[in-house]
Amino acid sequence: MTRLLVVGGSDAGIAAALRAREVDPDGDVTVLVADAYPNHSICGLPFFLSGETPDWRDLAHRTRADIEEHGVRLLLDHRAERIDPDRRQVEVSAPGGRTVTLGYDQLVVGTGAVPVRPPLPGIDLPGVHVLHTMDDSFAVAALLARRPRSAVIIGAGYIGTEMADALTHRGVDVTLVEQLPAVLPTVDPELGAEVAAELTRHGVEVAAATTVERIEAEAGRLRVEGSGGFTAAADLVLVAVGVRPDTALARTAGAELGVRGAVRVDRAMRTSVDGVYAAGDCAETWHRLLEQPAYLPLGTTAHKQGRAAGENAAGGARTFAGSLGTQVVKVFDLAAARTGLRDHEARAAGFDPLTTGTTVDDHKAYYPGATRLRIRVTGDRRSGRLLGAQILGAASAQVAKRIDVYAAALAAGLSVDDVTDLDLSYTPPFSAPWDPVQAAATDWTRSLGERGVLPATVPA
Repeated sequence: MTRLLVVGGSDAGIAAALRAREVDPDGDVTVLVADAYPNHSICGLPFFLSGETPDWRDLAHRTRADIEEHGVRLLLDHRAERIDPDRRQVEVSAPGGRTVTLGYDQLVVGTGAVPVRPPLPGIDLPGVHVLHTMDDSFAVAALLARRPRSAVIIGAGYIGTEMADALTHRGVDVTLVEQLPAVLPTVDPELGAEVAAELTRHGVEVAAATTVERIEAEAGRLRVEGSGGFTAAADLVLVAVGVRPDTALARTAGAELGVRGAVRVDRAMRTSVDGVYAAGDCAETWHRLLEQPAYLPLGTTAHKQGRAAGENAAGGARTFAGSLGTQVVKVFDLAAARTGLRDHEARAAGFDPLTTGTTVDDHKAYYPGATRLRIRVTGDRRSGRLLGAQILGAASAQVAKRIDVYAAALAAGLSVDDVTDLDLSYTPPFSAPWDPVQAAATDWTRSLGERGVLPATVPA
């Protein structure tokens, strides 16, 4: 009977444990969870704090009972401290200050990521928070219960923009500060500018191209100072400037690190240490378009990596297919999404990219409620291959599902022109005979032709 020990009770760890039990129903599977909240959706924290999901218990993908019914043993509030790969043992800090040692035959490390805490004077003051765990959310919720007047959010990525929405929903005046020139820097600046306009329309003060330099306590509140004379007073400061892989445990075993300091893994999710796998935000991912390791910390990726790691640790032979970095975020009434490579990323990878922009109705204009979608398509001039796409539009305009069409096309290795041949559904309330994703693809091939270059896949 194989003893599988999984460290981490979030997406990757639970996926690994459940898949291992499916592959080997007789296996002994134990999951160490550093807190008391196994398999809770960290992606859902902004919606708990906004009040849209009022009960934090609803953030659980599965309850503890659900997981244990599958034959998985959960050890809550157990933190793994050190791995001894020679003895195949893990030293664990248990409740009550105890230290215990657990043996394993196979080990999956799913320790996730930790928030980046910049070396900012005042970052440790009361009222300054990060948002990454359930306990983080409870601390912010306790502050919100005191009805703060204003908040400053440092970082305008996914968490920053979602929390600007969430805190505004709670009646808090929000200032959103971003060091780069545009908010939501994972999409092109043209789309980021529209997200900034949406934030402003809902009362959020946006300070782009601004570097926060210090936080100070002043008269019972917090004072945030930055470049260009920026100042703002707040009752709450939220730092959301990204994450880094949590590799402290894996390093105790001597595991090699790779891209951006994440645990190096092969496509079976094996680390450089015999019997040790890694998955989720602590580990590299395989970029299926670039065909090389990358670091793309996403919940969807963590689930898939965990499934592969658990299957292989239980004796299977699964290869992780890879990730394209497909993402979507809702900011008030807008949704912004991307997949694959943007123009500058494609150029850095050695492609000859062309990116075109298309504005098109999300469905037939004669049916009420049509809204405009902005779609940017990136393809390779030489081969016509689809390299990436971005979409921005109303939250009701099926932005997420439309970016998934491009993601599927990328996974299949299709050309941009191939997208126009896909048999997509149509009815006037939802689309047009040529869906917006196809209209944008057609604009790309037309634009390529206007530039005097046509790949073999595009008929002249």
